[in-house]
Amino acid sequence: MAARGEKVVVLEGRDGERARAAAAELAALGVEVRFGEPAEPPPGTTTIVTTGWPPHHPMLAAAVAAGIEVIGEVELAWRVRPEAAAPWLALTGTNGKTTAVRMLTSMLLAAGHRALAVGNVGTPVVEAVGGPAEVLAVELSSFQLHRSPSIAPRVAAVLNVAPDHLDWHGSMEEYARAKGEIFARAGTVVYNADDEWAARLAAPYLDGSGGAAGAPAGTGGPVSADGSAPEPGTTAAGTSARARVVGFTLGVPRPGQIGVVEDLLVDRAFTADPVTGAEELASFDDVRPFAPHNVANALAAATLARAYGVPPAAVRRGLLDFVPDPHRIAHVARVAEVDYVDDSKATNPHAAAASLAAYPSVVWVAGGQLKGADVDELVRRAAPRLRGAVLLGVDRGRIREALARHAGNVPVVEVAGQDTGVMDRVVTEAARLAAPGDTVLLAPAGASWDMFTGYPARGEAFARAVHRLAEPDGGATA
Repeated sequence: MAARGEKVVVLEGRDGERARAAAAELAALGVEVRFGEPAEPPPGTTTIVTTGWPPHHPMLAAAVAAGIEVIGEVELAWRVRPEAAAPWLALTGTNGKTTAVRMLTSMLLAAGHRALAVGNVGTPVVEAVGGPAEVLAVELSSFQLHRSPSIAPRVAAVLNVAPDHLDWHGSMEEYARAKGEIFARAGTVVYNADDEWAARLAAPYLDGSGGAAGAPAGTGGPVSADGSAPEPGTTAAGTSARARVVGFTLGVPRPGQIGVVEDLLVDRAFTADPVTGAEELASFDDVRPFAPHNVANALAAATLARAYGVPPAAVRRGLLDFVPDPHRIAHVARVAEVDYVDDSKATNPHAAAASLAAYPSVVWVAGGQLKGADVDELVRRAAPRLRGAVLLGVDRGRIREALARHAGNVPVVEVAGQDTGVMDRVVTEAARLAAPGDTVLLAPAGASWDMFTGYPARGEAFARAVHRLAEPDGGATA
């Protein structure tokens, strides 16, 4: 923005060596950096681009009260993109976003497209919009969508919506509303037909006002010659007037959906005749690591890819080429006939529930910061699978209370302390509770910042502790 002639002031809440080094680089470009938590915008501010700070932050609240526009980095990227910019295939959801967007990118690359994964996955969108990619696979968080009032993805998907970040958004309804913003100006609406909130967010586009011309509500509608969705248009209500609507499901797909038949991923949305025809996209063997929620991720990615015109063979090739990110149901080791699995990325109850459902007999390692989420339903559903539980972190008491209410016969061990060294004690206790054939599963259901620098550090601590557990007898196998 400075290179475009704008006067830019950076307000940075965190201080430290890295931040100071970045400030020095910006100073050379004529950008002023101010450290600390500001109470109001700098005099003369016309626009604020924010990341991280919640809507109730005093400075943002003061800006809104003063009539100053507040947008996010994703909105800025949309506004500064060049003519004939790469289309966006965007997705959001409480869980599975990064896995699905990386699967999608792999499918696009397999089809020969110059594709790049951007957004919440790592690379900021604003860095990519003027680059060489011909299509962007965009992962968007609720934080990013909260202040993105004009983005219009070619295809937009909601994977799932469950309570998370309620301390930031203030309510479940506001959190879901932010997720649903991804659909508002989309050319094609993709939703998880098995997820109550995702289906609710897609409902306005299924009532006929948002369906494709000439297609029944809920069907994929015609695919254009290049496989792309129609250009988005808006009604007075702000919904996409020409949007196609496509659902994905772990069940047998109806016309207009992509789903599962026996062990196959099947397309009944983008075939020549969705009513009577279907096309095989992949099999369960192509989805790695295999788990029901990861099949859902693959279905979401496949639906986005097919909406962009990716052929079935490239969907399968993309899944086979996909390399899962660490700390997502990653097998660490087998020790004394017990499997140890790191799903540290399960930072909310919805993600933990999906992880627990993948294993029949589990010693559950859980705890951390619950971010205002309730865990009763998670524990009630998981109770039949639990052989034991080992709890750590600041909110472990809430999980212990839920276990007492819904799984009173499950032995529970609490490991006190906030230092990262507690993970060795956690793994030792979990091994004591486990029997041959069990899985010791790190699926915390909470954030990690009370004890670790992030969920990767928590997963790495777990893996190191597991390998140390195996050292005395050498009984571990990778």
